[in-house]
Amino acid sequence: MIDILATLSASAAAGIRIGIPLLIIGLLHGGQLWSKVPLLAHISPSVLLGFFSIWSLLELFASKKRLGQRVLQIFELLLSPIVGAIMGLAVSSTTSAPNWLMACIGGLLALVFQLVQVGWFYRLRGLPLWAVFLQDFLCVVLVLFAFNAPWPGGLITFVLLWFAIHSAKQWYDWYWQYRRQRSKARS
Repeated sequence: MIDILATLSASAAAGIRIGIPLLIIGLLHGGQLWSKVPLLAHISPSVLLGFFSIWSLLELFASKKRLGQRVLQIFELLLSPIVGAIMGLAVSSTTSAPNWLMACIGGLLALVFQLVQVGWFYRLRGLPLWAVFLQDFLCVVLVLFAFNAPWPGGLITFVLLWFAIHSAKQWYDWYWQYRRQRSKARS
């Protein structure tokens, strides 16, 4: 159970940001954790450290502007399932569950969180600065909790998942309200 909560926490962090979680797990374990992950094991740890550092800085600075958010979301939407699966595999190395299952859970959770971010970005026409700082904070906290305190990390992940479900219901209601208004306007 602890490994599943840790996997959820790490994958949720990958659903918020991509480079920061990968950089943090590399720094926490001296790059040795990357050597246990199937996709990252074939790349030199120094190359990974450099790439994830640059990508993390790009995420931190570009996410503060609306155009930067839009550009980042394209890459993050495409790469979040892969990074979520990588994070799930990296954290759940000791679980008895099959690796493919943990990778699928991690990838899907990261994709759901990324879709929620994209939805709110388009609904609000850009994320406010306080929300971007909250995303950065949550990303770091979730990665640290995945390794040091899986219970709080899992709890935060479930709260975020509840928020994602609630957001989807709100968007559904807004959509139907908009359609009703348009049909009344045509009549």
